[in-house]
Amino acid sequence: MRELEKVYRVLGKKIPGAPHECILVLDATTGQNAIQQVKMFREILPISGLFLAKLDGTAKGGAVIAIRDEVDVPVKFIGVGEGPEDVEAFDPDEFVEALFA
Repeated sequence: MRELEKVYRVLGKKIPGAPHECILVLDATTGQNAIQQVKMFREILPISGLFLAKLDGTAKGGAVIAIRDEVDVPVKFIGVGEGPEDVEAFDPDEFVEALFA
């Protein structure tokens, strides 16, 4: 965690205003553990968004709703497969519609 904090500081010194985003990548199948991970990382870095991987592997959408409710960090991207083409911008309306389809 100290290494991440150092990278963040060095970027800020080298590039004014950097880093512009700090996106935490999480496994969507970890459930409540994902919430604890976000809380831990937020103690060290200002997390601006989340990338939830393996969203295709969870019937109920993994930890998306719980994370948003508990820690109020927006989900910005989701992974719905194994390749780079399977990365999508997160659309909350589309997500809710898919949950109830």
